[in-house]
Amino acid sequence: MGSLIKGYFARQQNLTPDKIFHIIVAPCYDKKLEALREDLYTTLYHSQDIDCVLTSGEVFQIMEQRKVSLKEVAEVAFDTLFGGINESDLMRHDGRRSDGYLEHIFKHAAKELFDTEVKELTYKVLKNKDFQEVTLEKDGETVLRFAAAYGFRNIQNMVLKLKKGKCPYHFVEVLACPGGCLNGKGQAQTEDGKPDKALLKQMEDVYAEVPVQLPETNGHVQKLYQEWLEGMDSVKVQQSLHTKYSSEKPVANSLDIKW
Repeated sequence: MGSLIKGYFARQQNLTPDKIFHIIVAPCYDKKLEALREDLYTTLYHSQDIDCVLTSGEVFQIMEQRKVSLKEVAEVAFDTLFGGINESDLMRHDGRRSDGYLEHIFKHAAKELFDTEVKELTYKVLKNKDFQEVTLEKDGETVLRFAAAYGFRNIQNMVLKLKKGKCPYHFVEVLACPGGCLNGKGQAQTEDGKPDKALLKQMEDVYAEVPVQLPETNGHVQKLYQEWLEGMDSVKVQQSLHTKYSSEKPVANSLDIKW
């Protein structure tokens, strides 16, 4: 999103990236550290792709401090990067909740590698509900084996399997928070500092009602690749949509925002 705002949107508005202040609202405190990564910084304009990160819980705190209630808001205006889209056109990718892209990648791999259309995924719960796997069988043989490992306990077990060379999976989706991103530590908590399970269930229900659209069938996505990213496999795609692993911790500098 940072590259979209400071690249595509900035060009649309005839602005340089440093003339836009970009705020992300996220369910996760770690996004604050991610925003400081060197590969999310444009040296030419001395501009971060994301200038400030607020958690959803912090937004709630700000509203409380300023005594603002959503019940008092008569109308909310939404705008988008693309013309002709309104709130009712909101779409989401395949996934049971706010999880990552395991379902989309599994279905794509099944089609591309084994010419198999997968409509619905069947998850098998392993040690706990946050460690599940999904497989594809063809001619009596398991040809795809994916896993979802959420929470540090499951992640640690997965890393141990990898170190021992005993990881049987082609793809592993890793999320730090048990229950997925909707259960992020940046979300609103109960008074004792624990996740609000009732609120989480309500958010899952609302999310499930949002229609699914495959990214490759979205005309706006296709237009982005043609007009801005110079094709599907271009160097610009790698620069704008991909990051690389770095073991170095981000170092604060004078450009950092006081979160």
